[in-house]
Amino acid sequence: MKKTIHISNQGATLDTSRRNFLKLGGIGIAMAGLTMVGCNDGDGFNFMDDTVFDLGQGDVGVLNYAYALEQLEADFYTKVVNNFYTGISSNEKEIFTDLYHHEVIHRDFFKAAISGATSHVLPKLEFQYPNVNFNDRSSVLATAKALEDTGVAAYNAAGKYITNPAYLVIAGKIVSVEARHASAIRNLINPGSADFSGDDVIDANGLDVAKEPKDIVMAAGGFIKTRFTWKERGIS
Repeated sequence: MKKTIHISNQGATLDTSRRNFLKLGGIGIAMAGLTMVGCNDGDGFNFMDDTVFDLGQGDVGVLNYAYALEQLEADFYTKVVNNFYTGISSNEKEIFTDLYHHEVIHRDFFKAAISGATSHVLPKLEFQYPNVNFNDRSSVLATAKALEDTGVAAYNAAGKYITNPAYLVIAGKIVSVEARHASAIRNLINPGSADFSGDDVIDANGLDVAKEPKDIVMAAGGFIKTRFTWKERGIS
């Protein structure tokens, strides 16, 4: 993915290619959003009560679920780039800025895609970061690592619930970008290591870990202030 894998004299070339991949990848996702309309599930959804939003059924529910996670990542990186931690290097600034732009693109893409398919769109969520010190490098990187790993695992498990092939292709493209985000963050934490494919994110079969929605919400729920439900997938 992006930057900072220092391999002999190839470093500059790798840095440039990763930078270009991130920027072009984000543009591609944004353009794809223009064609994602027409969900097969219509507006078939339920509500727990009048104040708590339910993500919905079928593809609508999956898209709203992904939208919730992208809102969280975009909000986190917005806070990071608006107040970079003390002592941050120019290289790290550029990486975080690229990640910020990507997550904002992903967030806005899902909002546009869902809006084009149904009126049942997850509202803007509120977030909290009670244990994150945005002025501390270790705290920011640890949180970024957790969020990126969680996002990849979420997409990996959610794919089987998508029935529209077009949505599945787009989800595959986005999770590919998210995996590169995770790799970049792990490389910042431990440069030049093989942590990008560590045992904590790769299973015994050599595949990326996949986590069900209920497990993802347990992992990320501490950051999300706005309550929502997804009865179809057992989330409340």
